[in-house]
Amino acid sequence: MDYVMAFMVGGALCAIAQLFMDIGKFSQMHVMSLFVAAGVVLGIGGIYDRLIAIAGAGAAFPISGFGYFLAKGVLAQSGAAGWLAVSSGMFQFAGAILSFAIVLSFFTALLCKPKG
Repeated sequence: MDYVMAFMVGGALCAIAQLFMDIGKFSQMHVMSLFVAAGVVLGIGGIYDRLIAIAGAGAAFPISGFGYFLAKGVLAQSGAAGWLAVSSGMFQFAGAILSFAIVLSFFTALLCKPKG
């Protein structure tokens, strides 16, 4: 049942993004920015915690999950003094996601011939 919920929620998020691009005529970058911002807002409101409890990786892996992890890091460091502590808290949870994306991009560029 966990796999079904992950598939349904992840698929619903992707379908919403596709509708924004098809019907709303938004570009991919606009939709991606909108989803990151929505993940931050829903993460601060505590709504995204419940969505991850229901869907697991189906909610954590889309780009809105990245925004949620940024907000989660800020909330974890919100009691710390100074902007440096709060801004470094953003990468406490999202740092692994960024590292994985950079390493995967590097190896993909080694295997494929990048244009440009």
